[in-house]
Amino acid sequence: MLENLNLAEAPPLSIVSIVVNLLVGAVIAIILKFHYKKFGSTLTNRDEFSNIFSYILLTTVLVISIVKSSLALSLGLVGALSIVRFRTPIKEPEELAYLFISIAAGLGLGANQTIPTIVSIIIILIVISLLKFNKIKNKNKNIFINLEHEIKDTKTKKNLITQFNKIISINSKVCDLRRFDVRNNMIEATYLVNFEESEQLENIINNLQKEFKGISVTYIDQNQIPSI
Repeated sequence: MLENLNLAEAPPLSIVSIVVNLLVGAVIAIILKFHYKKFGSTLTNRDEFSNIFSYILLTTVLVISIVKSSLALSLGLVGALSIVRFRTPIKEPEELAYLFISIAAGLGLGANQTIPTIVSIIIILIVISLLKFNKIKNKNKNIFINLEHEIKDTKTKKNLITQFNKIISINSKVCDLRRFDVRNNMIEATYLVNFEESEQLENIINNLQKEFKGISVTYIDQNQIPSI
């Protein structure tokens, strides 16, 4: 029975084929990096994270090119990967999606399915671009606003969140309290805010600073905020 298994040594790989697939993979990785930086909406460092695409894609091309014609190498790869542990969590689903695209492109190129892989990646990126463009076209801007304020009066502490909500909700379509921390006399609150015009963000900051002296206001760009 074992004699029927094709465990013979794999035939020599075509250097030209591997080089071509790696070059095509490098171009696809660059396109993925640009696309992720342009249309990504995660809070992580997009420029740094997008550098991973080329590592994953090109490594996948090499691995698949080596093991695709040998059952013995395939079984060895399964055993080798079984001891690998990745301990860095992927917190954003969008990051995981781009990683899967990189792996899929590497699998396709490693299997010498160059044209179908290129066409598929182009279609996937076009679909993502259209979805992102439609979201940007609606002019809805999502940002996180972080507020830090020192409390000097106990009565003020009870109504602080209500006052925050009132000021933010007047100038935004969405006022979603995501985090609220109380440490001694310091209160820290984080809101997800959705607005249409950059002037609304200015109004929120000005009204908060006018109502609460010494308040610290920090905002994090989740999408693309129009310039003020």
